[in-house]
Amino acid sequence: MLPLALAALLAAGLPMLPRTAVSRQPLSPWPTQLEGRPLRPLPPGVGDALLARDFPGHVARFTDGRRQVVLRQVQRATRALHPPRDCFGSLGYTLTPLPMQMIAGSLASCFEAARSGERLRVCEQVRSHGGAVHSDVPGWYWHAVTRADAGPWLAVMTVERVG
Repeated sequence: MLPLALAALLAAGLPMLPRTAVSRQPLSPWPTQLEGRPLRPLPPGVGDALLARDFPGHVARFTDGRRQVVLRQVQRATRALHPPRDCFGSLGYTLTPLPMQMIAGSLASCFEAARSGERLRVCEQVRSHGGAVHSDVPGWYWHAVTRADAGPWLAVMTVERVG
């Protein structure tokens, strides 16, 4: 359900994005683990092609056995790398901010997304190739656009069911 919801939101905004050629190869190899848990690739979901279409980078979905992990790589500052809360909010989820959480040793911005009895904890952070970590996409964007943080970058979003 979650991949379909993300794809629907992205499909609605795609006509507004500039068309960009995207190679199918990631900028660097995808991580093989997160927080000591092995990442296994998930098969393509219904909306994965739409999610990656015109995105100026690379997108992949994984699982660590308890949560879904969506990884997005970008090489330059872009508004096309948007915060997960925008997607979930546009899809009709009620969003409740949560305390920041540690992911792979660094703080990540988190929120609860609730809709039709489903409750999800969603956390995000953006990591630079040089080791800087931003707890959310908006914080990353201004560092990236002013070149205070050099790319490429890896945005990490974790999604897990709660309650």
